[in-house]
Amino acid sequence: MPIPSPDDAQPAWPQVAIPGQPATSRPQPAVPSEGELVLSDLRAQFRRYVVLPSEDALTAVTLWVAATHLQTAWQHAPRLAVVGPAKRCGKSRLLDVVTETVHDPLITVNASPAAVFRSITDNPPTLLVDEADTLFGSAKVAEKNEEMRGLLNAGHQRNRPTLRVSGPNHEVSKFPTFAMAALAGIGDLPDTIMDRSVVIRMRRRRPGEKVAEFRTVRDTPALHAVRDRLVAWLVPLHATAMDLTPKMPVEDRAADTWEPLIAVADLAGGTWPEAARAACLAMTSHEAEQDQDHSALNIRLLADIRRAFASEGNPVVIRTGRLLGILNEDAESPWPEYSDKGLTPRGLQILLNDYGIRSANRRFPDGLQAKGFTRLQFTDAWARYCPEPAPAAEPMALTAPATSA
Repeated sequence: MPIPSPDDAQPAWPQVAIPGQPATSRPQPAVPSEGELVLSDLRAQFRRYVVLPSEDALTAVTLWVAATHLQTAWQHAPRLAVVGPAKRCGKSRLLDVVTETVHDPLITVNASPAAVFRSITDNPPTLLVDEADTLFGSAKVAEKNEEMRGLLNAGHQRNRPTLRVSGPNHEVSKFPTFAMAALAGIGDLPDTIMDRSVVIRMRRRRPGEKVAEFRTVRDTPALHAVRDRLVAWLVPLHATAMDLTPKMPVEDRAADTWEPLIAVADLAGGTWPEAARAACLAMTSHEAEQDQDHSALNIRLLADIRRAFASEGNPVVIRTGRLLGILNEDAESPWPEYSDKGLTPRGLQILLNDYGIRSANRRFPDGLQAKGFTRLQFTDAWARYCPEPAPAAEPMALTAPATSA
């Protein structure tokens, strides 16, 4: 049986008296609470400007935004990971609407980690990071931004401060990191961030899917009005929210991440608690399947790279361009359809990051230098994750028993 949308709540129609029948004999429709109404209005604003991948995703985004207004009541600060396979999937537009409706938005474009954690107080802002792929999209860039990744990981849970030496006396100071954060970018974010996130996998609109154009000056007043209603509804419920222990449909880190969203749904009542738990189950199950698919894809890549080396006569080193050419020419593999351009150098590097394998400038037998990989880089990963089957033993020859003369 399909889960009803929270927007399907019935209005409180006035009761009409029927002659000869007591008015109390007719059932009274439930009057929607302010929480139900404001969440439905917020949900309608997202639906107006963005095509989200599912009704569950729409429910999740709505509840995540509402939860930012009670950050200090939660034990965990879930991330909202808005990811997509390519440009023009609506990621930035979704972040525009999120920015105008969350608690105290803090845009972190080009901000240093030091500036970010110094901006987090006991009443934390909501961190917003667009084009997060520029921070974590390649191994080299991700290594450069390791401090930012560490801050985002630590800030998922209370009481995980970062330590810095500051002041003229070089004293050690603690800076809080706890704050909810929304990140948007092309491709998946680092696993440690995805594992702490409500993940929204955006996709391009199909022909016929229409949304309203978003204009900051014209449209933000309506969004701010919804935001102010969220504040008026939720802030008085702070103590109640702190004492809530909602029944969760998932466990472990997924439960930590989704608990603030489920709690907000329970505070609203109506159809929101059921819709929230349905979204939690569906979206966490999907991400678990993605993790399994990702592992299988990585192992497939290792095996295909071994075949690529073999097809070239097992050279000591192979150019990145040549390796990609071999992989993308295999019509039976997933690589030609991996992206709009097939498997790219960046995509290859992201898939190999889990194994610590990186391309580098190499000198080739023809004397030229180019990006490439050595066969030795893969031998450990091949042995661990896709070992070649041992050769079958040859059948023993049967010999006739000796006969006596």
